[in-house]
Amino acid sequence: MTSENTPMPQLQLGPNGPMIGVQGLGCMGMSEFYGATDVAQSRATLERALDLGVTMFDTADMYGVGANEEFLAPFVTANRDKVIIATKFGYTRTPDNPDDWSIDNRPEFIRAAVDRSLKRLGVEVIDLYYMHRRIETVPLEESIGAMADLVKAGKVKWLGLSAVSAAELRLANAIHPIAALQSEWSIFTRDIEREIVPAAAELGVTIVPYSPLGRGLLTGQGFSASLSGDDARQNFPRFSAENLEANMKLVAGIEDIASSKGVTPAQLALAWLYAQSDRLKAKTVPIPGTRKPERLVENVAAATIHLTDKEMDRLEPLAAAVQGVAV
Repeated sequence: MTSENTPMPQLQLGPNGPMIGVQGLGCMGMSEFYGATDVAQSRATLERALDLGVTMFDTADMYGVGANEEFLAPFVTANRDKVIIATKFGYTRTPDNPDDWSIDNRPEFIRAAVDRSLKRLGVEVIDLYYMHRRIETVPLEESIGAMADLVKAGKVKWLGLSAVSAAELRLANAIHPIAALQSEWSIFTRDIEREIVPAAAELGVTIVPYSPLGRGLLTGQGFSASLSGDDARQNFPRFSAENLEANMKLVAGIEDIASSKGVTPAQLALAWLYAQSDRLKAKTVPIPGTRKPERLVENVAAATIHLTDKEMDRLEPLAAAVQGVAV
């Protein structure tokens, strides 16, 4: 197993951005969606991440309807010169209407959203600002144009997109350079490899895989018994009664490979992602989410684990066998 004292490798964010650690931290679960959280433990996880070379911390204005940005604010401001803070706009959820999952990409919405995020985070500039989801009724020229204006105004340093097509990425990048593309990518979810990963690689855009551990599925067989009643995954197809049993059989196979290598299933899943991105010549910074320092240490160690061609070949067919669509 890789030592936690091994320095984390770095890569350049986008074609012109800063050098950052090759693994970021997804902070969403510290405020919402995955059951109860422990504030003290989450804060300890943030500090441990920074110690281990994690530099990019990922949030969004809709996580906890603003609460996640507010939670991160003391940590970000105390470590401003060390932290790349990434947040997102797009969803119209508010504390008064948390069940509103509408999407708004209008320039006026973007201008208001960034000011709200700046205030909640307690910073003067957001390092990486993503369009969380795209709605086709607003032309990319308008929404990316508004985002580019934020760069000119000094409110944002670099721009990102999430869950867009290869064609949308190319068009957006022609309007203003895009530093990062955030999409789901893991052993179990590989749709982006067909067109999106090659487009990002060509443009020099850094891919930021979210849910690289399959929303927990890839952490091991014991995971399925741990979901609380308020865990959003209870409603996801891959976690339904009819699909979960079949998917956990696939996870058992991953555990066998991990055990023979002396690593955990989560480490194997992350190491696969690094190896696959190398094969596809793409710059990749996965953002596994965790609220526990010990899990953070485990995940970070995967950045320096090497998989053999034989191990990659054994993992190759798994995505096609997964039951239930990704959400």
